Amino acid sequence: MVSELIDKYLFLLQKISDAGPSGITYERISRAWCNRYGTEDYPKRSFVNHRLAVEEIFGISIGCNRSTNRYYIEEDALDTQRSIEWLVSTFTVNSLLSLGKERLSGRVALEQIPSGQKYLSSVMEAMLDGCVIEIQYRKYRTSADDPSLTETRVVRPYALKEHARRWYVVGYSEEAEGLRVFALDRIMGLEKLERKFSVPEGFNLDELFEASYGIYLPEGETPVTVVFRAGVREAAYLTDLPLHPSQISVEKGPDYEVFAVRVIPNVNFYMDLMARGSRIEVLEPGFVREKLLAEHRAALKLYSKQDNEKN
Repeated sequence: MVSELIDKYLFLLQKISDAGPSGITYERISRAWCNRYGTEDYPKRSFVNHRLAVEEIFGISIGCNRSTNRYYIEEDALDTQRSIEWLVSTFTVNSLLSLGKERLSGRVALEQIPSGQKYLSSVMEAMLDGCVIEIQYRKYRTSADDPSLTETRVVRPYALKEHARRWYVVGYSEEAEGLRVFALDRIMGLEKLERKFSVPEGFNLDELFEASYGIYLPEGETPVTVVFRAGVREAAYLTDLPLHPSQISVEKGPDYEVFAVRVIPNVNFYMDLMARGSRIEVLEPGFVREKLLAEHRAALKLYSKQDNEKN
């Protein structure tokens, strides 16, 4: 099962990562492996194969200091793969919870990701095998009660991306003849085909979404610099959890902080700004500020109408 392999890859990655910059020997890894999986040994050939798979799947390189024969995570890989770190952490936590669910019952709470169960492993398996997938896909404009509105899509799955508690597969749609993003929880059926594909040379998921916000693919739009001001408490939250990877602090006062992000504004971006209410104020550009102002006015009008009807 691909899920079992992923668990082993992540166990290896986590064990080496926990050792820090000084690294860990193969012997110690092997002992931990045997304790975890109840085996008598961890064959060196399996270790080499798993090490290569970690780099291929997660983009994280495991280096070896030949003078000490210790294995370590190359820092450059971790610095540029924060989203992958989250993926590793999520899978590791889920694996540990599965192993100790009785002892940890009622003591650990995770938010459920609707699409994280049924098709995630199937998509990862297709990615590992380089196989095209055929999916039955239901867009938001179609009803769950009307299966006739489900569309068939043939997709070359290049990558997986998580955003806002949902998983998405990013790949080449043969029907659309271009890159598309499909939410896993909108997939009604999936079949791995025998046809093979290769990921285009130079494809990089982080670079693809670098100027975008959320899961929207950039389609020729030009990113803009959005500057906004936040109070002290919200600023602290934004410092710990930036709105976007491009976020920087440009000014700081006793009761506020001004940030800037370089993005292509889209629906997700405006929704997240709206969700922060009066805790932030967009200063520029003008069209983003006006768009938010219009949305806030529409919301105020809606609530005012409801209040008047009650009275």
